[in-house]
Amino acid sequence: MSERAAPFFCPYCGDEDLRPSEAGHGAWECHGCRRAFQLKFLGLLSSTHGGSSNDQHND
Repeated sequence: MSERAAPFFCPYCGDEDLRPSEAGHGAWECHGCRRAFQLKFLGLLSSTHGGSSNDQHND
């Protein structure tokens, strides 16, 4: 997989002025709040343990 998924907004301030960072794969810079962050794909959830908004929890 060589394609990079781009975030649409900064997770900290919500600004849309994002640019890829030279810090590495998945690293982004927000020029609104001047923060740097990294996105990482962890994997797919299983259909039996993935959870959904309809699941009931007995906590």
